[in-house]
Amino acid sequence: MILQALNEYYQRKTAEPGSGLAELGFEQKELPFIIEINAQGELIQIEDTREGIGNKKMAQSFTVPQGVKKTSGVATNLLWDNIEYVLGIDKNSQSKEDPEEEQQRLAEIERRKIRVADQHQAFIDKINAQPPAIFADEGVQSVLSFLNDFDPQSLHNLPFWNEVIGNPNLGFRLQGDQSLVCQRVAVIDALRENTGEQADLDDPQGICLITGEATQPARLHTSIKGVWGAQTAGANIVSFNLDAFNSYGKDQGYNAPVSKQATFAYTTALNYLLRKNSPQRMQVGDTSTVFWAEKPSDFETGIVDIFGEPPKDDPDKNTRAVASLYDSIQGGLLTSDEGQTRFYVLGLAPNAARIAIRFWQVATVAELAQRIRQHFDDLAIVHSDRQLPHLPLFRLLVATATQGKADNIPPNIAGETMRSILSGQPYPYSLLSAAVRRNRAEQEVTYPRAALIKACINRLTRYQNPDSQNSYSQYMETMEELKVALDDNNPNIGYRLGRLFAVLEKTQEEANPGINATIRDRYYGGASSTPVSVFSTLLKLKNHHISKLNNKGRATNLEKMIGQIMEEITDFPPNLSMPDQGRFAIGYYHQRQDFFKKKPPTTADLTQGETL
Repeated sequence: MILQALNEYYQRKTAEPGSGLAELGFEQKELPFIIEINAQGELIQIEDTREGIGNKKMAQSFTVPQGVKKTSGVATNLLWDNIEYVLGIDKNSQSKEDPEEEQQRLAEIERRKIRVADQHQAFIDKINAQPPAIFADEGVQSVLSFLNDFDPQSLHNLPFWNEVIGNPNLGFRLQGDQSLVCQRVAVIDALRENTGEQADLDDPQGICLITGEATQPARLHTSIKGVWGAQTAGANIVSFNLDAFNSYGKDQGYNAPVSKQATFAYTTALNYLLRKNSPQRMQVGDTSTVFWAEKPSDFETGIVDIFGEPPKDDPDKNTRAVASLYDSIQGGLLTSDEGQTRFYVLGLAPNAARIAIRFWQVATVAELAQRIRQHFDDLAIVHSDRQLPHLPLFRLLVATATQGKADNIPPNIAGETMRSILSGQPYPYSLLSAAVRRNRAEQEVTYPRAALIKACINRLTRYQNPDSQNSYSQYMETMEELKVALDDNNPNIGYRLGRLFAVLEKTQEEANPGINATIRDRYYGGASSTPVSVFSTLLKLKNHHISKLNNKGRATNLEKMIGQIMEEITDFPPNLSMPDQGRFAIGYYHQRQDFFKKKPPTTADLTQGETL
């Protein structure tokens, strides 16, 4: 299903003008440097195609003949490759040798010289092995003349040669042309002819698992690049590289027969979705996630803006994207033709030489829109006006990580969370546990963690009560155990104890203005997990703090607030379950936020001489 969807996406995109997807036998490749030569094969210049500053320079992409899958042997591409193949120059030729070790390394140096010479000769042989018609092309003739006559030493004084020697990919351009030599008509026609040739009779035949047609399967599938954490050279989704994986005498790609055309289509489509700065790609923890639809849809790129971290120069981008989602739902997206379009979400994670499928979700645009709205409804909780109303997924996940670092996000939690959002299922229990543990470790309930805990508990509550037949708004109202803001009527012991702890802390703060550390810094962990061992001490401290308040009206109000909260508390439990520890955090957070809310003054809050 995954490969079929990618194959269909390739067919859809190539039918669109200016899609940027290469046809069969070609690919898009970044070439940082272009060797410009004249008709006689003489070097004119080496052009730097990169744009940007410092390490952020990005090379221009060109349509080039599809690269071969390189292993430990010598394998070259047609009319483009790295410096060792194209120019026969060892990329380590400028490294400084230690005289004391020179004798020990002579054999290695000689071996490398032989290998680089073989690579360069293979590059020339690849050109010479093309159909005869290609040699009538002026550009190809100029490249062969250059390769036969150029002197590597003549290149050392060229600008940015030290960067060229770093082994980037190189191509050729004939002076006066806009396109590369490998893009000339004669070369393209030759490649198309070779691509369309029939397979040898001795080659294995099979039924393509994607198209269902009888064909010659691809022995090796093109590498997938752009998956964060995977090998730089790329990895595979379909791969059989050990005898233990083979069956019925078939090896490598013949175990899962996919035609060469379909292999090219699905790998090209996936590499296109994973390309740099792709608007349809998002990194979720260790999972590279891509989005596409069976027909053009604004949701293909809009979903990244919804979940992604807003750029520094546009901090409201995420907020606008979520608002647009809500507006589109209210405007009839759920019943529109676009709403019925099938939508795909694929999560990929590195796994040695292969790529692991972390999650795969198929739904209509309408179904996904409803589930994403549900996600943000679940997250909604009272917060400061200076904070984002809709939290990006990364901020939620990093809030559960040690020291707030992305590298410390618990393994697999990102992929599982994304799967829960897109499927409408409860969030992973590990997400709730991670948020609660960070609260205890940091003695602080932050806005992102409070939103996560509320969402986890409410979604689990709804999942455990699946029989409701109410409308969406009624369903949300009846199944939303934890509210957006303070809920005086919530009887849960964890929620009540969290509120009580917040009031006790507030009492201490007002009794000791400017205090550096409160009871939260010392007692939060114990109060939220083993209340019986902590609250007796806290209530004794409360009496001391109340006695220090100069405003007796305020002291009376705090005592009354504590009494109202404790009305539903018959006993302090020896411990709280993980969900109740989460409710403790929400009760504490709600009560603290309520203290910050502007309220009209009452007579009890006034000092002597003041009037309302």
